[in-house]
Amino acid sequence: MIPASFEYTVAKDLANAVELLARSGGEAKLLAGGQSLIPLMRFRLATPSLLIDLNKVPGLNGIAENGELRIGALVREADLEANALVRQRYPILVDTTQVIADPLVRNLATVGGNLAHADPANDHPATMLALRASVVARGPKGERVIPIDELFVDTFQTSLKPDEILTEIRIPKAKPRSGGAYMKLERKVGDFAIAAVAAYLTLDDGGKVSSAGIGLTNVGATAIRARKAEAALVGRAPDEKAIAQAAAEAAAAAQPFGDTRGPAEYKRDVVRVLTGRAIRIALARAKGGA
Repeated sequence: MIPASFEYTVAKDLANAVELLARSGGEAKLLAGGQSLIPLMRFRLATPSLLIDLNKVPGLNGIAENGELRIGALVREADLEANALVRQRYPILVDTTQVIADPLVRNLATVGGNLAHADPANDHPATMLALRASVVARGPKGERVIPIDELFVDTFQTSLKPDEILTEIRIPKAKPRSGGAYMKLERKVGDFAIAAVAAYLTLDDGGKVSSAGIGLTNVGATAIRARKAEAALVGRAPDEKAIAQAAAEAAAAAQPFGDTRGPAEYKRDVVRVLTGRAIRIALARAKGGA
């Protein structure tokens, strides 16, 4: 199909983008990678009167670690996957970006767009929940930092205000003896997940779990943080009993519905199995394994 008519403009800088967005009265959409927005426009599920292209805005495509990992909203999935710092210190992000669609999409799609789109089937939301990330939003009143737990409100809905732009993702700096993993089951390569699980662990000097993060993909109206599953691990040695309990709690936290990818009970059991696998890989990485 062909999108409805719209105007197009290229923002010169972030201040200009914010001004254009505020002036639109909620009728504009932001164009970054366009891998979610353009299909919606083609099917006329989104009919913005104005597209504001962010791709010429400077300062939104960097990756740096300075007290925390900072990822600009315009960083492409392919660039995140190839970044040496990310590959060495944050392999859970590599796990995540590698299973997003296909290489052609990843060359254009942005990390910020993946989060701002708030599709419960997108992969980054669960990983960012597990990592306790936050996002930076810029609007006419300035900048504010939104904890990731407060970002996802409903399907395709975030707590970003209509005149705000997501500019950066911030992730706490990786600690010694920490590791994470993202596990996804899909019908075919590049598909949305039947279900997926992100797990991130930090171990204390005695080998017990000092902190845990577990996020679930595509088993609810939003990505889900499985808090009881996290609590089942914290303060305990991560043996098979603790892992099994956490996996069962993650399955209980899932809120799937049946569709062409399978019935709800099947998806819950997928969450249980993937949680166990993700925790084991996260544990191996925390101990210095591959």
